[in-house]
Amino acid sequence: MPEKFKYIILLLMCISGQIVFAQSPTNPNNPTYPGQQRKPNFNDTTTSKPETADQQLDSLRKKMDRRKDSVVFNSKFIRVTTEKLLRDSTQLFRLDTSVVNFENYSPLLQPRDPRISLGYTGEPQRSLLFSPSKTIGFDVGQHELDPYLLNPEDINYYRARVPLTILDFVTGGHKEQILKVTHTQNVNPQLNVGFNLNFTGSQGYYGSALLGQNVSNVNAAFFSWYESKNKRYNLLTNLIYNNLKSPITGSILSNDTIFVEKNPLAATDEISRLPNTYEQWTGTSFYLKQFYYIGRIDSLKKKGANSSILPTQRVAYTFFVESKKYNFRQNDADTYNVFPDYYFDSNYARDSTTVHHLQNSFSYSFYLRSRGDKPVKNEAKLDLGLTQDIYSYNQYVRDTTLNQYGSKVNLPVKQQSNSFQDITLNGKISYRFSDRLLLEGNVQQIAAGRDFGNFLYDAKLTLAGGGKVGKIVFEGYTQSSAPPLVYTDWVSDHFIFHNKFNNQKTNSISFNYINDALRFDLKAEYFLIGDYLYFAAQTNGIDAHPVQLGSDINLLKVSVGKSLSYRHWHFDTYAVYQKTDYQATLRTPEFYNYSSLYYKGMYFDVLNTSIGIDVRYNTQYVAPSYAPGLGQFYNGPNVTFSSFPVATLFLKATLQHTNFFIMYDYANQGLLSKGYYTVYKYPQQDHLLKFGVSWAFYN
Repeated sequence: MPEKFKYIILLLMCISGQIVFAQSPTNPNNPTYPGQQRKPNFNDTTTSKPETADQQLDSLRKKMDRRKDSVVFNSKFIRVTTEKLLRDSTQLFRLDTSVVNFENYSPLLQPRDPRISLGYTGEPQRSLLFSPSKTIGFDVGQHELDPYLLNPEDINYYRARVPLTILDFVTGGHKEQILKVTHTQNVNPQLNVGFNLNFTGSQGYYGSALLGQNVSNVNAAFFSWYESKNKRYNLLTNLIYNNLKSPITGSILSNDTIFVEKNPLAATDEISRLPNTYEQWTGTSFYLKQFYYIGRIDSLKKKGANSSILPTQRVAYTFFVESKKYNFRQNDADTYNVFPDYYFDSNYARDSTTVHHLQNSFSYSFYLRSRGDKPVKNEAKLDLGLTQDIYSYNQYVRDTTLNQYGSKVNLPVKQQSNSFQDITLNGKISYRFSDRLLLEGNVQQIAAGRDFGNFLYDAKLTLAGGGKVGKIVFEGYTQSSAPPLVYTDWVSDHFIFHNKFNNQKTNSISFNYINDALRFDLKAEYFLIGDYLYFAAQTNGIDAHPVQLGSDINLLKVSVGKSLSYRHWHFDTYAVYQKTDYQATLRTPEFYNYSSLYYKGMYFDVLNTSIGIDVRYNTQYVAPSYAPGLGQFYNGPNVTFSSFPVATLFLKATLQHTNFFIMYDYANQGLLSKGYYTVYKYPQQDHLLKFGVSWAFYN
């Protein structure tokens, strides 16, 4: 009855007011984007016939119905992919808006990839566990700031029916602040564009709060993805800029005695050995990849994703150009003997290495499979590729020279330069007997150039037994890679190396069992490493230099992950056991564990909340040292620190399009230990209250 009164009142208003309502219909040619409207025709001067009262009432009724049924945009309207997911076929997945691992925002805090560092986010780091690099070819050897870089393979590409903006912000007061901005939208149904903008700032926990000891990182990227209407042609592009500035303090004067002799909570008065020295990496890159599908195109529907586009033939071309510059700036007198030697300037260092890289890559793929949209069976696939890499590098060191007037001045002087190229043959063959059996083989071989003879051969067998049974993956690879530049030819104010080393060889086999239904995974890996390269110094010395081990290293690595739940309680754990016959050389702990216990529930019918504790622990190990001016972790004095669990209390929740967390990092400081170390002479962070939030805007 109230509905009838509503329409009677509306009818009386229409009749008495004689109101005319105009409508702007949506574009019928573009139903995918309901926000687009047809442009009015201002040249139309015809007079329309007046509407009757019934027609006016129908118009009002439609307008109210549309308002009631208006679309609420959310993550379901967004699809995301990466360059890696597009290498074989076109695969799209829903945007991940969950809070899983949300509190572990830093690259230093990843549960399955723990890292040691000089103390805080933005500082030089390396993996805590043994983690070999599966790359071949030219390598500068500078990787201490790698996790803070934005690379082409890190870029996400989107299909957005509505513009998307994501703002991520983390703060620990003036000690740490991280801001990330992502925006993407479709210009039309075929073309998507967007950008990433990241800022990271952090400050040392120990020593005077000087501007020279602040981390200042900037990453920026513009990206686009074009896909033709017939789904055959794709174009990926991105333009990236990186500027990383990391302070190199040389540690504080108290170094390894601060937690014994002093109160760590008042350690901001400590004196740094190098208060204004830093290293800075800058770089720009442009990436373009095109691929075209030839012949028949199949589609495969997957759970949680759009239909995947499966080609039968595929040609691809990749163009990549990059320029990187590694700078080291010593702005302090070496009062406390941080550096072993001075080869040029005896007071201040200005070292720089510039690397230019241009890459052209061509590939052809052939697929042989049966027709249909069911899971692929009896599919054979062959990839053939050719990659050309052209490199040039220059090294400069500031030295005293005479200018045109005969006066002594300090200027950058080129010490060495080189240009060369590598030609790499790429091949991949696979055969899928069914959706439960897949055999793959991968070959990378440098056939010509400076690094001729480098190779990486990989083979993998996947056996899947269904959702409840899980799957087993057997994998093995053999690798031979040339020594990085920093090991063989390096010139700086404090370190000069000219060595000839053999290629490092790595052989590995692994067994991996994954059961998603049981939320359990197990991986066992065996490594045999020959001609292992590392940095070392004499006993209690700081003169780090490259060394090649003449004996083979054997290493066994077993990792286990498991998740349990009982009603609202959840427990996630991940443990790693490593055993090697050269523990003093590799300097990694035998055992590492990450566990998370939390209570998950819905509050106020809108707040999906998790409250719990994360705990990290590793056994004692001989701590590595760090060489300022070289950017390398090395085997220095044989110092072993006590090891205690590090606990973090957290609360994280989701409210509509917003995720947020509050965490108390290192909450148990003072309970079991006053502080801890992961690198010799560099104490880690104190306890700290942190807050993080991620907003997603769909408009």
